[in-house]
Order: sequence, then C-alpha cells, then structure tokens
Amino acid sequence: MPTSDGETIILPAPSPTQTYVTVSALDAGHITLPERLFITDADPQKKRTVPSMAFLIQHPLPEPTNIIFDLGVKRDIESYTPAQHAHILQRQPVTVHPDVTDSLQKGGLHPSDIHKVILSHVHWDHIGTPSDFPNSEFFVGSGTQHILAHGDGPYYPAELFHADELPANRTFEFPPTANSEPGKASEQQIPHTWYPLAGFPAVIDFFNDGSIYIVDARGHMSAHLNLLLRVGPKKWVYLGGDCCHDPRILTGEKGIAMYDDGRGGVRSVHVDLDSAAEMVKRVRLLMGEGRVVQQEKNGDRKEVVVEVVVAHDEVWRKGNAGRFWPGRL
Repeated sequence: MPTSDGETIILPAPSPTQTYVTVSALDAGHITLPERLFITDADPQKKRTVPSMAFLIQHPLPEPTNIIFDLGVKRDIESYTPAQHAHILQRQPVTVHPDVTDSLQKGGLHPSDIHKVILSHVHWDHIGTPSDFPNSEFFVGSGTQHILAHGDGPYYPAELFHADELPANRTFEFPPTANSEPGKASEQQIPHTWYPLAGFPAVIDFFNDGSIYIVDARGHMSAHLNLLLRVGPKKWVYLGGDCCHDPRILTGEKGIAMYDDGRGGVRSVHVDLDSAAEMVKRVRLLMGEGRVVQQEKNGDRKEVVVEVVVAHDEVWRKGNAGRFWPGRL
C-alpha cells in the first residue's frame, strides 16, 4: 500500500473508474482564542476571533451522499453545560450565526438532506447541534462515547461534555487502532480496517473506493480524526480539524504553546503533545515540505497538490469566501 519514501509522500493513483468528491466550506460560528494558549512567542494580551469551520462533502456514487465534517458551535448557546459555559466565557466574543444549518440552507440544502456526519472530535466548538440532523448517521473516533461520559484526561473532564450528546442508535465509532486505549471503545463499531498511507500510521478507506480516507489524528484528543479527500485526478484536500489552531504552526513560523496548568506544571491544549506535534510534522509534508506524488500502476510517479485546511484558520476563511457552499474548494 503506498505510504512514504523518505521525504516523498506517496498517494495511490486514481483507478480507471475513480470516484471524486466535492468539498465546500461551511460557516459554523466563530470563537475567540487567546494567542498565548496556542502559539509560541505570543503577545500575552492578543486574541484572535476565528471561524470554527465545517465542511460539506458530496460523494456521487452509487447514489449521491451528503456528508458533513464537524458541526461547529451550537446555535443555542444556553444548551451547553455549566462547565462549558465557564470555558466559553474565556473565548468571547463567540458568534453562533451563521451556523451549519444556516450555511446549508444558503445553498439549498436542509439538515434532513445530510446522510452522514463525521466529527473530528467532540469539543464544544465542533459538536454543533446534532439534533438538527434527524436522518444522519454519526461517525466518530474510537472511544468517543466514553469521552462524552467520562472525559478525556485531566484537562478535559466529564463536565465539559454532554454524555447523551449524540444519538445512540445512529452513532458509530471507527474501530480501535493499535494506539487506542483498551476498554474504551464502543460496541457499536463499523467493520473497517486501519492501514498506513501517505505517512500516516492509520487510515480507513471510508467508501472502499479511494475517495475519502479517515485519518487517525490522535493528539488534540485521543479520538481525534482528520480527512484526506480525493477531489480531482491530481488534487487532494486534507481537513485537519484541530491538529493545530493556527496556520503558522503548520508553516513553522510558530510552535505549539505551553502554559501554566494551574497545578504547578505546564500543559498544552492537546491531551497528547507528542502525538499532536508528530501530526503537525506529517501534515507539513503534505503541504510541500516533502514531495507529494501519486504512484501510478506502471511505476511512474506524478506530482499532486494537497490543500490543507484546519478548522480555525481565519486567514484561509477570509481569502476563500467563494469556496463556501454553494461554492467548492
């Protein structure tokens, strides 16, 4: 299976009957981030109001399937838990409109038209309003239901989540990877197999047609997911969720911040800093630090482009207004 060769990232070539997906960004609220908590060498007083973007992915065959990656901020801000409210007070100003439903309707879709929702993770600014999607199956990383009930380590305790946030009968976890914590996976799993691809240790071919790859992106949370999407013969899109919170970390201009944890030590915004830093290195290679190619059947290698978008990139948001639904990436 193509994966990597030194600094060359190898992606699989399109099949003769290759399916391609379309991707559209969705506005899904805005939050405000104190830079000192996210990037190194930050002005301790500086804050940035950034989007919490979602994405509409449309898969055409064998019948059209509408998928959303992440749901952004809840429309009803009062429905967050008291502990979430206390956290949100530190992220003001927060805007809830347009949310995902508003953004879909702008292009003529309704939440009832969405077949599947994939969540990168279940923090408050990505969970949105699942009840808006009555016909959708929800797909999450292994251990997510355990996180919603019990938290994800000391810095993300249970009170920062709703245990019943997702519809139990329509929510499916991807299977555990070799690095998953034992005993925390849900019994309601989908029968997929992880394998290495493009420098990532574990991906899943979601439709088994090389169009949508689920990437195990643990680091920010233990069940964090990214997506690698084939949008054209030589064009891919990588949706990085919260692999980092500032694009300058991806370019190498800044590093991941460490700050006082309130317990006599230091912490980052990630539950596993080493894994998060490793993810950043892998994504940088996709962005051009390495050579990205497709391995053709005859052994030739053709260079391809991978566009990387992370959830809170306000620079990308400002420069790509025409690529929000009904526009496309």
